[in-house]
Amino acid sequence: MVEEENPGLRDSGPVSAIEDFPRMKARTLRFTLGAPRSARAVGDGSRALFLRSDGAEDLVTSLWLSSFDKDGGHHEILLADPRNLLADADVEDVPAEERARRERSREGGEGIVSYSVDRSGDRVVFTLGGQLWLVRIAQDGLSASTRTLGRMEADGSRHYADQAILNPTISPDGSKVAYSTGSSMMMVLIGQEAGLDQEFPVLTLGADAGDEMTLGLAEFVAGEEMDRYQGFWWSPDSDALLVEHTDDSNEPVWYVSDPANPQKAPKARRYPQALTENARVGLALVSLNQEGCPVRVGEVDWDHQAFEYLAVVRWQDGHQPLLLVQNRRQTEDRILGIEIPARENGTDGASQDLVEVSDGGVPRLPPEGASRVPTRELGAHSNNQWLDIVEGLPAYRPDGGLVDALIDTQCDTTRLQVNGKAFSPAGCQIRRVISVGPDNVLAIVSTDPRSFDLMGLGYDGSVHVLNRLPGLWTASRAGRGVVVECHTMASSHGQIKHCYLGEDDCLDRLGVDGLGLITDDRRKASDGPASTVEAMTDGTPGGIPGAGTQAAAVGRDQVDPGHLNSLGARSAVLADHSSQPGFIPDVDFVRMGAHGLFGAIVHPSPASPYAGAEHLPVLLKPYGGPGAQQVLFNQAYYWESQWWADQGFLVLTADGRGTPGRGPAWDRAIFEDMAQVTLDDQLEALQALPDFAPEADLDHVAMIGWSYGGFLSALSVLRAPDQVHAACAGAPPTDWTLYDTHYTERYLGLDPEVYRRNSIIDDAPLLRRPLMLIHGFADDNVSVANTLRLSGALMASGREHTVLPLSGITHMTNDETVARNLLVLQRDFLYKALALDWRP
Repeated sequence: MVEEENPGLRDSGPVSAIEDFPRMKARTLRFTLGAPRSARAVGDGSRALFLRSDGAEDLVTSLWLSSFDKDGGHHEILLADPRNLLADADVEDVPAEERARRERSREGGEGIVSYSVDRSGDRVVFTLGGQLWLVRIAQDGLSASTRTLGRMEADGSRHYADQAILNPTISPDGSKVAYSTGSSMMMVLIGQEAGLDQEFPVLTLGADAGDEMTLGLAEFVAGEEMDRYQGFWWSPDSDALLVEHTDDSNEPVWYVSDPANPQKAPKARRYPQALTENARVGLALVSLNQEGCPVRVGEVDWDHQAFEYLAVVRWQDGHQPLLLVQNRRQTEDRILGIEIPARENGTDGASQDLVEVSDGGVPRLPPEGASRVPTRELGAHSNNQWLDIVEGLPAYRPDGGLVDALIDTQCDTTRLQVNGKAFSPAGCQIRRVISVGPDNVLAIVSTDPRSFDLMGLGYDGSVHVLNRLPGLWTASRAGRGVVVECHTMASSHGQIKHCYLGEDDCLDRLGVDGLGLITDDRRKASDGPASTVEAMTDGTPGGIPGAGTQAAAVGRDQVDPGHLNSLGARSAVLADHSSQPGFIPDVDFVRMGAHGLFGAIVHPSPASPYAGAEHLPVLLKPYGGPGAQQVLFNQAYYWESQWWADQGFLVLTADGRGTPGRGPAWDRAIFEDMAQVTLDDQLEALQALPDFAPEADLDHVAMIGWSYGGFLSALSVLRAPDQVHAACAGAPPTDWTLYDTHYTERYLGLDPEVYRRNSIIDDAPLLRRPLMLIHGFADDNVSVANTLRLSGALMASGREHTVLPLSGITHMTNDETVARNLLVLQRDFLYKALALDWRP
């Protein structure tokens, strides 16, 4: 081991940080604890809500407010601290359904992990300790009060204490809160003070409904693959709810067991396994009276047989609700407008009555004799391979124009269109839409796939690039406020900035000073050697100049803490208490091979014993699959690679075909052949590596990865043993018939032969290189059956291999000990597998 061979190196700072990295990465949740997150502009924009824990190793997050006062002063106000509200905040009992939602959204924190806010930004609700809580923010935005919410018994206990509170969402007018129990939709009418709240059901499942039915919750594939975690939606006028109801009785029953504790019974669950049945999803409309009681109910009507996926539900002020539905193969979709009956609209047109609910009654689903609420087709898309869901779309402009996404095959670009007319430029790949305004759309766009740029896209074709440095940018917009978050190569930590634009609400105010995130006189390298970020548009049609620039390393004390920029916008950077890894990764960004693959090469640091070595074994460290990238302008993506480099490897990460951001044709090159295409691209990058790093020893090559990266790792030693000589495969989906419908069928279709060709169980007899398989037994995303089936096939073929079982671990390895030891055990396995002598 490096630290045993070179004990004297522990005294130097950079090497000590490298040695301590596995432990610190685990203890800090990848250095995210203590950093602000989940920031959202609210109300008129002078306020923003966010979550943050107290320190770099503190898992318990609190709710905070960022606020500008009338004189322009900025304040950060603690609204709710779980440890002040609950005596046992560190050992909170979270309902199983909420744990499942957190697993889908990759939530690793504790305490207050989500919140809901009303339109004015004055009232916020969240759950904690099995209770519902309300925060009321004072009119001046400088103080607040917090109390429990809901119907209470005389002894102070919650009336519905036996029911889970799931996804509580406050009404836009702030008067009511709806939440799901899984089997009922509940309503809380907010009283003026504690004890005056009213709480009651407004919709429930029928008496004969089994455990396979849920109400008001997103189904598995919605959360795991569509990034839709909500299962009900308020009307803008706070007088109606759209409620999802799901029947997954047709899905196969799977069991998740805990072999380390045989006294525990396996947990049965339904799983939407590829090539089998999906859950049946419907949408009910519940009309409410002024007191929040149900008065009418109906069932939203669309062709469920042709379009079984409910991808998007959006209900904007002044408009009827929008739906985006997809067919099973995701080659066709429809944008539908729900024709809410006239009485529900408050219009004077002809009324189409819904089924009346008796006074004091609670409607049940499916509602007997419920009228069908019609839908009207507003748009349609098709693609022979698949269609993507673009977050934030479809959506209405304030004037009623419909904005959606278009795959423009002529210029190989995912573009924006309004009322069927494209307006975003060719070469600007739309990643996500943040807000749709009267004159422009605020969106996350890539002209270089390594940078998620913040752009204002005018309906007249104008483009305003609002970030000065390339990196991973995102934002939230409300009123005249924008909260901007960035992660770049210029700093080891991300940054969240709250900006109040002023009376004219002009986005140009953000860009004029580069968002004030890093000013020219502060952009200097104080933390070590600069990381190289090349400005590259590669001649892409419509490429936006100025979106890339040289990025020098910037220390935490050099960021701009807040200022009034030259056009009068107020801004402030939210305080960050997270820790840093203590080193800067030494990264070269390159283009490789015939396909111009984007690659990142990480070298041993100058203080490493391997610095300047003439020959270094190569570690391929990809994700490499569809829907995700690893080669991005974000320091955090290369911290672990730097640790590996300082263990004596030259680390290469390459994004091949199928990874997003380069255009629809690049994405779809993997269709029905993703295993071989993605492997070929990794091998192409490997063969090109010596052109950029002559020290690369191609006679000693290993690959590691997790999830799809784990699949690629196992695939590499099975199908390319002459190029890849050892692999560690974490949570690999070895048999694609064991993965979910929405992801797998998008890329592989419905032909079982395609699945056999892309899976690796049949390749087991080919193994002649060292392979370590790693899997959590509690993984409900990539089932441990994947690893066990491959291991069984290897055993049947007499092929030696290593299996590392992780008891109680899900797809997220958040356990501190496991996360640390995984790195060390993989390193030692590869040292032995490649017969390395551990010396430079």
